[in-house]
Amino acid sequence: MPNTLNSHRHPVWKLDLHFKLLAMLSIVPSICFVGTFASGQTTQDGGAKDPNVVAGQHVDSILNTSAIWKPMLQGDSLKGWTGDLKGYTVDDGVLICKQGGKNLVTEKTYSDLAFQFEFKLEESGNNGIGIRVPTGGHPASSGMEIQILDHNGARYSGMAEMSGGKKRKLSWLKPWQYHGSIYGVTPAKTGYLKPVGQWNQETIIAIDDHVIVMLNGAVIVDAFLDDTVPVDGGTHPGIKNKAGHLVLAGHSDRVEFRKMKIADYSVSPATHVSQQDNVPPRGFTPLFNGENLQGWKGLAHKNANSRRQLKGDAATQAQVTADNVMREHWSVVEGVLTYDGKGQSLCTDKDYGDFEMYVDWKIPAGADSGIYLRGTPQIQIWDPWDLRMKPKADGLGDGAGDLTTEQWVAAYKNGRNLGSGGLWNNKRWRNSPTVLADKKPGEWNRFLIRMVGDKVTIWLNGKKIVDRVALENYWDKSGVVPLPRADQIELQHHGSALYFKNLYLRELPY
Repeated sequence: MPNTLNSHRHPVWKLDLHFKLLAMLSIVPSICFVGTFASGQTTQDGGAKDPNVVAGQHVDSILNTSAIWKPMLQGDSLKGWTGDLKGYTVDDGVLICKQGGKNLVTEKTYSDLAFQFEFKLEESGNNGIGIRVPTGGHPASSGMEIQILDHNGARYSGMAEMSGGKKRKLSWLKPWQYHGSIYGVTPAKTGYLKPVGQWNQETIIAIDDHVIVMLNGAVIVDAFLDDTVPVDGGTHPGIKNKAGHLVLAGHSDRVEFRKMKIADYSVSPATHVSQQDNVPPRGFTPLFNGENLQGWKGLAHKNANSRRQLKGDAATQAQVTADNVMREHWSVVEGVLTYDGKGQSLCTDKDYGDFEMYVDWKIPAGADSGIYLRGTPQIQIWDPWDLRMKPKADGLGDGAGDLTTEQWVAAYKNGRNLGSGGLWNNKRWRNSPTVLADKKPGEWNRFLIRMVGDKVTIWLNGKKIVDRVALENYWDKSGVVPLPRADQIELQHHGSALYFKNLYLRELPY
């Protein structure tokens, strides 16, 4: 919590009428105390699982497969840190913010990350985790500060007079000041902070504009900052930062940290050097093993909305039929996923939400294909050099024209001339690539596709051609229903032969 709170540290609270009114009218996050929150089993009534814990289990499962953790402390040294080095000490692996401690800052800057640690508070203890903070900047305004706070502490409460002369203990904290909140920006869910003196585990994830805060296994913040209006009415320019320092924002209270580690989720190289096909880089898993169709299935229904509505025997039979068609037309030839131009698209067995994916693809002259993300069309693949469409100089004829290929590319009007990689079915947002980056038909091309929320970024052969453009839900013609949060990835066809290899995916926490 920013140091503005320090001015409110009075041993005795005497609330005037104005403060009483504010206390009674302020909106405080609901606090639910459930004995099994940490295990994620039940709600208060013993019924369904706590959805915040279920969400936390999902995030943990992704971290377990894709995070490459590095420790933030080297023994009992503060090597790698700067700032208030005298205000912090390390004792047997425990980093201690001493009484009077201020900001401890990483020497290194980070962009997209997962930061996991344990912390222990004293009564009314106050600290914070600043992310993407510029050098010399304030954690809560120049960057983003995630609250570390005993919000139940006596320092942050007082007695308010209610109707009938009754008195009630109320917190004067705003919802966006409670533990785990992005200070001034987004309030956190409460009820998951352990009592003073006990160790808590927290994970902070920031990938593009998506910020997740997990406390003791429960997701307490899940915010997309591009779509967030700060709740305190401030400007908070730091929420637009792409990178910056990690800061322990001390506020003169003793707070202990341990088991601090960080995983880098910044954008992978647009291309990667591989010594062997179908062997993924570190942190990625193979979608295709180079040997068979394991992990893939046939397309049960072209319309994703209709497919999702299939249940029971109808869903089972549709998938059996689709798989039979798949095996007739998709095969593996010398380590290459090969399509003969007939049948239906190929789909992943598993649904995916946020991810990075490498895809190597090759098409013959005149071919047309695409990649569906979350069951939604599509990242376009086609031949921008299709000589069958080449007109004569006078615009007449059947394709045997005398324009050069370059002249035709400049004149072609349906977008094919712009090349592959565009979000072809977008109507509201950009649907074309920014540059032509295709190699000629018969040569291998490489996509790096990064999807966070509904935003897609694409590199083709090392060139960025789409930069965080929203993929629209093609199946919802009203424009109201958002893109599914997770769904299958599809290799689409338009009746021509297709070739794929080196399909690697790194799931991003969501």
